Amino acid sequence: MHPGIIAQTHPDKPAAVLHSSGEALTYKQLDERSNQLARLLQENGLRPGDHIAVFMENRLEYFECFWAGVRSGLYVTAINRYLKPEETAYIFKDSTSRAVISSATMKGLAADLPSLAPDVDVWLSVDGGIDGFRDYRASIASMSTEPLADQPRGDTMLYSSGTTGRPKGIKRPLTGLDIDDPDAVARLVPLLQFMFGFDESTVYLSPAPLYHSAPLGFTTSTQSMGATVVVMERFDAAEALRAIEQHQVTHSQWVPTMFSRMLKLPEAQREGFDWSSHKVAIHAAAPCPVEVKKQMFDLWGPIIYEYYAGTEVNGFVFCSPEDWLEHPGTVGRSILGTIHVCDDEGNELPAGQSGTIYFEREEVTFEYHNDPAKTRGSQHPEHVTWSTLGDVGYVDEEGFLFLTDRKAFMIISGGVNIYPQEIEDCLIMHPKVADVAVIGVPNQDMGEEVKAVVQPEAGSKGDDALSSELLAYAAEHLAGYKVPVSIDFRPELPRLPTGKLYKRLLRDEYWASHSSGSTG
Repeated sequence: MHPGIIAQTHPDKPAAVLHSSGEALTYKQLDERSNQLARLLQENGLRPGDHIAVFMENRLEYFECFWAGVRSGLYVTAINRYLKPEETAYIFKDSTSRAVISSATMKGLAADLPSLAPDVDVWLSVDGGIDGFRDYRASIASMSTEPLADQPRGDTMLYSSGTTGRPKGIKRPLTGLDIDDPDAVARLVPLLQFMFGFDESTVYLSPAPLYHSAPLGFTTSTQSMGATVVVMERFDAAEALRAIEQHQVTHSQWVPTMFSRMLKLPEAQREGFDWSSHKVAIHAAAPCPVEVKKQMFDLWGPIIYEYYAGTEVNGFVFCSPEDWLEHPGTVGRSILGTIHVCDDEGNELPAGQSGTIYFEREEVTFEYHNDPAKTRGSQHPEHVTWSTLGDVGYVDEEGFLFLTDRKAFMIISGGVNIYPQEIEDCLIMHPKVADVAVIGVPNQDMGEEVKAVVQPEAGSKGDDALSSELLAYAAEHLAGYKVPVSIDFRPELPRLPTGKLYKRLLRDEYWASHSSGSTG
């Protein structure tokens, strides 16, 4: 389904609600406004296969823009609102976006964009206030609310986060099917229905930015079923817990960093809520430290599900609460794509041995836009139907997958492979650590050495005493070669609002200082 169908039977049902303000968007409003924007885009020459970009904070208009593109055969690119103007303009140009919709909140960044991306035809601001941008509301007001005569289903073309290099668009071919065609159902809908029990009565809480793949995909798929989405304008640990009670949330999705921050709230802020409506909590994006997940089971009960997948949708691994409790640390077993774990030469490894994780599908289902070399680089040397997201892990004898880390972040010290994730999982459990990143930094003798960069918990001072305390703590829980050689302290780490650590920035900083003559 899509909002046009749901609006016919449930016009006043909320399609989306903003948590803080309580502002709601009904299915009738979503249907009419997305039709108006679709017509405006068509009037300005956009045709199926063209691209539009959405560059704004979490707000209700996000869904109007998404559905306008998807119901008129366009590719929709949601852009990280925290990028710099040059980075944003790069995505506009690389995606060949012909229309950009932004907001006055982005004025400081967006005002310079028309000069940096001159090929964009339509610049709209949902609340005005940006020089060179047309007012969104005024522009669509004169458009008919009736759907276009032809509504081929569009798709997203989202960009990788750029944590290991320049972001690349992940593109799939359009089917050409009409949006009303039963075979044109969104890819995630069957998974949400059968894996997590989504239906039209679902109230789904999304605490993350909508420009990220999972929040955008899950929220819009929820709307495809006629259910209600609750969106947090920004993540706040205490507010997230309150939102479950306030909106009678049935389903939610998180990243491990959010769990850690909820668990470190004072007990008084975590207790006293009625969470009886909350049936399914989903998490993904990064492996969750075992102790963190155990504590979340204690808080919410056995309702936490996990999946491992990427925007590329080259595979999908699913883990139920029961599977995780029986196999702590696993991300589950594959339900889409056959898993192969291979060494650096592409040789398949036996169960229990770590290597690059590949998914085998009958056909290649995605490509990296304008980068055939990256597309080929994601494929197995000998099997083009095997593709990888760049993660490292192993499969046990029962077929359960365990993630070790991203290959790009592996530290090689004295010829020994060290995976930062395990060290980060250890240190984050220390009560004086709010956030942590572990990276490899230059070492003249060993090639690299292990460094931890720590954001101290509020009230804790990042000094030599805390450094000694954390190193001793690590030594109690980790093999000696995994214990950081040194610890640096930062007031905040470069973590994206999605919860993903922008580790490349940290690593580049230390390696740049090394190349300029310092050892960091």
